[in-house]
Amino acid sequence: MATPPDLDPTATLRFILNGRSGSQDGDGTRAAIESTLQAAGRAGELNYCEPGELPQVAARAARQALAERSAIVAVGGDGTINAVSQAAHASGCAMGVIPRGTFNYFARTHGLPLDVAEATAQLLAARPVPVQVAAINEQVFLVNASVGLYPQLLEDREAWKSRFGRNRLVALGAAFATLMRTPNRLKLSIELDGIKRELRTLTLFVGNNRLQLEQVGVAEQKTGAAKPDSGRVTAVVLKPIGTLGMLRLMLSGALGSLGEAEGIEHFEFEHMVVKPPSVMRLRRMKVAFDGEVARMAPPLRFRVMPEPLYLLKRDTTAKDAA
Repeated sequence: MATPPDLDPTATLRFILNGRSGSQDGDGTRAAIESTLQAAGRAGELNYCEPGELPQVAARAARQALAERSAIVAVGGDGTINAVSQAAHASGCAMGVIPRGTFNYFARTHGLPLDVAEATAQLLAARPVPVQVAAINEQVFLVNASVGLYPQLLEDREAWKSRFGRNRLVALGAAFATLMRTPNRLKLSIELDGIKRELRTLTLFVGNNRLQLEQVGVAEQKTGAAKPDSGRVTAVVLKPIGTLGMLRLMLSGALGSLGEAEGIEHFEFEHMVVKPPSVMRLRRMKVAFDGEVARMAPPLRFRVMPEPLYLLKRDTTAKDAA
């Protein structure tokens, strides 16, 4: 494993803000960050950008931060955090997070405050800690990646949010509407630990976030001191079922018992190759990763990356060992 980046505690922090993320109040967020930095006597550069500009802005800021022994800080929801983490992981620089999304699974998993001022103050005293990163065809993901029904669910959710606003009830309503339609069934070939198998599924979901997996019941509950990184990720396969079966699965997920429901298969792995039927292999497949939707050329390769992401967070090692 590579050595964590060495940080200069006086270097300028480079914040990357997506003004369209989650329930973020742009002016209030800026004011909270700037006032916290001023009170601590720390310099910071705030870079606002549109969603399409995030990868380029993040990559440039990561190069600058690495040269200055500083860090980049993602301010936004899971999609913003993903774009910044891609740049930070590729460059090897440290990364901080100020969560401003709807569910904030990544931040909550790592004990990061949801309040802007508190999150800013905490990262000023934090150190780079390695956290697990997974990838689908070299696109990193911190929370989840998927094909099939789930990417469609995300597209529908964004359409609902643009009409009705960004909150959890809207997200749940959009999910219900998506699941009530007749979804397409996928025929996939997967290769896992040298063994190939064919499967039919509505969606193949790969989770890299223990909190999310625990909430729906496909991972064992862990204590607060337990580390979320295990060197493996969890695949969840939703077998083809009807409308009533969908309703039962929604209820199982809400009750945290999805792993016990009929029609669900889940397993852990380090590396998995997924291929569509041969007639589709020249087409790009719709995939989702950390709330973003894109198209990728198959085969799809899911894996745990050998090098971690260095996240700015409180060092709890000594406390946990005591």
